[in-house]
Amino acid sequence: MKIKRSKWAEIVSRLMEKDWTITTMEDFTNGGIASEITNIEGCSKVFHESFVTCCNLAKIKEGVPSEIIAKYSVYSSEVALCMANAAKKRTFADVAIGITGQPKKVNSYNAEDNLNLIWIAIIVKDHDPFIEGIYVPQIEKKQQKEFIINEIANTLLLMI
Repeated sequence: MKIKRSKWAEIVSRLMEKDWTITTMEDFTNGGIASEITNIEGCSKVFHESFVTCCNLAKIKEGVPSEIIAKYSVYSSEVALCMANAAKKRTFADVAIGITGQPKKVNSYNAEDNLNLIWIAIIVKDHDPFIEGIYVPQIEKKQQKEFIINEIANTLLLMI
């Protein structure tokens, strides 16, 4: 599965038109969304920084409360929302995305939850956040990441 670069170019274009900025705090996608955005010419007008937080301590360092991770699991809608909120707060961005979820294998640092369930949270300006759990197909991790990145692009195109 290939990521449709034109979707991300359209997202960056819309953000530029609105004079909005975007940030991410990514776990499952490992900075894939930030990479897609930074592949677009002129992206620095809308994209200043993001966070790749592949371990619990990194999420906590960037503002996700450890109590939320302990109570709900790092692979939860609550943590995805906290990730988006923390990124938004740290960068003052107009659009913030948080992504977490457990890929097809068990992580020895966290209890097994729902394999292949990925949580995304998107905050646009002062609107209510969009939160969704998406099951990814049982395919290679790179393809799972591309699948989620495409789903997020589709959602953003509806929101901005």
